[in-house]
Amino acid sequence: MKTPILFIFLIVLLSGCGVSKSSFSPGKKYSLQQVQKDYTVYQTILEDHHPSLYWYTSKDSMDYYFSWGQQHLKDSMTEPEFRKVLTYVTAKINCGHTTVRSSKAWGKYTDTVRLGKMFPLSMKVWDDAMVVTANLNRRDSILKRGTVITKINERTKEQLVDTFFNYISTDGYNRTHKYQSLSNRGFFGSLYTSLFGLSEKYNIQYKDPSGELKTIMIPVYNPATDTANRIGTRPLRPPVPQPSKRERRRQAANTVRLLKIDSLNHTAMMDLSSFGKGYGLKKFFHNSFNALQKNNISHLIIDVRGNGGGSVTNSTLLSRYFANKKFKVCDSLYAVKRSSPNERYIKDHFWSNLFITFFTKKKKDGNYHFGYFERHYFRPKKANHFNGNTYILTGGNSFSATTLFVGAVAQQENVTVIGEETGGGAYGNSAWLIPDVALPETGVRFRLPLFRLVIDKTVPKNGRGVQPEIASFPTVEAVKRGDDYKLDKAMELIKKDKETKTTN
Repeated sequence: MKTPILFIFLIVLLSGCGVSKSSFSPGKKYSLQQVQKDYTVYQTILEDHHPSLYWYTSKDSMDYYFSWGQQHLKDSMTEPEFRKVLTYVTAKINCGHTTVRSSKAWGKYTDTVRLGKMFPLSMKVWDDAMVVTANLNRRDSILKRGTVITKINERTKEQLVDTFFNYISTDGYNRTHKYQSLSNRGFFGSLYTSLFGLSEKYNIQYKDPSGELKTIMIPVYNPATDTANRIGTRPLRPPVPQPSKRERRRQAANTVRLLKIDSLNHTAMMDLSSFGKGYGLKKFFHNSFNALQKNNISHLIIDVRGNGGGSVTNSTLLSRYFANKKFKVCDSLYAVKRSSPNERYIKDHFWSNLFITFFTKKKKDGNYHFGYFERHYFRPKKANHFNGNTYILTGGNSFSATTLFVGAVAQQENVTVIGEETGGGAYGNSAWLIPDVALPETGVRFRLPLFRLVIDKTVPKNGRGVQPEIASFPTVEAVKRGDDYKLDKAMELIKKDKETKTTN
């Protein structure tokens, strides 16, 4: 597969976008033999290497879903059709780190084509409601932010959610992460289109301001038409000076980590949307907690609602600034296999195999354990350790390494977790090394976690995330107003705590 993709790439460079569109066809068909070969590789690699294939789904059930996928293969499948089958089966593993991705060729193609027609609505979805958060058809005065939708093309909210959930991977039985995924901007429409196709018009049943059920037919969003309608309607504006390279780096970093201090009220807020490498988090944490000490901050809000995880080194470092006792990252961390006949399809498998060979030890259970994290205790930071009241905002996007951070400090008296359960599992997850697997015929990829991590074996293995001490759920009115109800709850608690201390 490497040679054809490289060839396509060179053609794009030499001949421009027009040729790139013709060099790859999104309607390309794959024979039954091709998709069967890819599916066999997909199933075999999962059965050989996935450390938690039967963690939340029994082997009998997983065998049933593998068989279901095999039965739904057909001749002349397009890549999206094949991905749809893989996505359904993959979601049944109940592992949030195991997901299906497009082929590289498909990704390069979509990067070069003009934006096509799209489902026009973004939604906030939870148990009680499905509410509009954005409408690409900006002239629509009916389906505005906060409008409750009850049906789309005769499918009820419950029917849609039940269908969508079958295609969303999550840790265990966590519904919060699935709801949040549907609520992430653009995801609802993308999944709807993938499963039901694109319509020129959508029949929407909604509740008007009085609560009465009504229906309206709305058009698909067409960016080409929208752009054409806006040509010449905007007043001419002077060119905006481009920021320097240093300023762009600073702006990019601030979208990931930012500390805001209210020195007058001795309160601060840390926005942290990733634990990934490359954001200078070690220096950021050092400077931030130094600043908290200098400004005598007594109340700190940490917002990790959008933090999907990243480096465990970074999440552990942050935990050390709060922890009041030594702690371990996990109780066990192991891989189930080093090599297999299909390892050539696993990206960077040589390096993963090298890591497992030299840094793990095969134990009596037959698994390859990374003993350092199983044995090592991390001690709290002495310099700039934060002992004030801490409020951690969590939600369905709080995943992976973020769950490790929240779980490490959640039980402390000075720490209050506010919001919804974390998307990442409280008992553990499958992650650590997560290479892509590229299937040989279609090039479709899927993420393959190689290690199972049990965070705390004393926590019930019930397939749920870390639970908030104080729950804060959305309401229709809060969505309509654009309220940050979780942050508002934290500020309410801070105000109450200060008033109590003043009174005493």
